[in-house]
Amino acid sequence: MSTTPENPTPETLLHDQLLERIRERACGYDRDNAFFTEDLAELSEAGYLRALVPTELGGLGWSFADAVRGQMRLAAAAPATALAVNMHLVWTGVAKVLRDRGDDTLDFVLREAGAGEIFGFGISEAGNDLMLFGSRTVAEPQAGGGYRYTGRKIFTSLSPAWTRLGTMGLDTASDDAPKIVYGFIDREDPDVRSLDDWDTMGMRASQSRTTVLDGAFAAADRIVRRLDPGPNADPLIFGIFANFELLLASVYAGIGDRALELAVAAAHRRTSMKNGGAALSQDPDIRWRIADAALAQEAITPQLLAIARDLDELVDHGSFWFAKLVGVKVRATETAKHVVDQAVRVSGGSSYFAGSELGRLYRDVLAGIFHPSDDESAHSTVANAWLGPLES
Repeated sequence: MSTTPENPTPETLLHDQLLERIRERACGYDRDNAFFTEDLAELSEAGYLRALVPTELGGLGWSFADAVRGQMRLAAAAPATALAVNMHLVWTGVAKVLRDRGDDTLDFVLREAGAGEIFGFGISEAGNDLMLFGSRTVAEPQAGGGYRYTGRKIFTSLSPAWTRLGTMGLDTASDDAPKIVYGFIDREDPDVRSLDDWDTMGMRASQSRTTVLDGAFAAADRIVRRLDPGPNADPLIFGIFANFELLLASVYAGIGDRALELAVAAAHRRTSMKNGGAALSQDPDIRWRIADAALAQEAITPQLLAIARDLDELVDHGSFWFAKLVGVKVRATETAKHVVDQAVRVSGGSSYFAGSELGRLYRDVLAGIFHPSDDESAHSTVANAWLGPLES
């Protein structure tokens, strides 16, 4: 990909000056539990939200490998900003997965994202461990093929800013019910409410609030799938799963990268009175911790990029696709936790202060354990891929 203003790479679009401004704002957003309004404006102006939209539809035409590199860079500057932007990129990525495979179902997402619309991800529900394979939200069929959704969606990142919300619910009323119905609703719908209930340990700027649907309407041309509940081989499910896991892993890989940088800087900055004022970079124990973190962290990026390239190149991993995707998510999040922990130990008590960047990374990285697929679900998926399903 050439480096021109019309066709930027992740490194030229997310240039160092832009990322430094984003990094400088992150502490204030975290302290004030505020949405990343200025970050979003700069990223939108730069075209970052159009990264995965084809050039002919007004986008940058990036590959998934490009998006991985971009999200790692952004997360190293401001994890909460990257995590929230992820949810928009997921939907444009799903649309790209389908379009690359000859399915134009979500081309309207690409067209509208290319025109500046922002997509939210309204899928998660409290107590729903079935995730994509079941729903507590009611999807009520309407005359003409539309649906009204009634339920609560949690962890809706970009809550103050999304203009379109991709969601799903369970239709139990149609003749062929039950069906999981996926559709898109508009921000202007009077039957959509966003609660001001986001007050968390970390990832605060994402403002991933609860969304209440009180009969929110998705028109017939915005209903994109009606699927049987339970595991499903539909390309939409694959697209959601692939993009969510891959882009999520990229965010946490970026956190790990930044934590390692901060640990190295701290080792050079801090000194030891026991060793006559020598820098801690000369202490064997500190050197071991940084080497341990680096050994773990350096394995993540090559795997992320390999899986992204396979997605770009339509590689057929068959039943192992889901195992690979959950594997990279778990490895990226668990590695990031380990690297941040080592960095905190290297940096000392200063990282315990609320305004410390490393202290914020320590809080932000914990969110990784809550995103699907969790550790238990991932192990089940991998076991099924290698051993087959449990015998009944």
